[in-house]
Amino acid sequence: MKRILMIILLQAYTASLFAQCSICTKTASQMGEEAGKGFNGGVLYLAAMPFAIMGYIAFKWWKNEKQG
Repeated sequence: MKRILMIILLQAYTASLFAQCSICTKTASQMGEEAGKGFNGGVLYLAAMPFAIMGYIAFKWWKNEKQG
């Protein structure tokens, strides 16, 4: 239970971070505040799929190792 709570808290903390990299930060700051927020949201959206795929593979691997 502690592990799940810690994961949820870490996700809530990292969701509040706005800058993904220095180039993205500079581009977003030049676009203005509203467009910059949309740009950063798009970057996070595009980054979600590779993390979801890696998480799925890791889960399947862990499940296989646990059974074997």
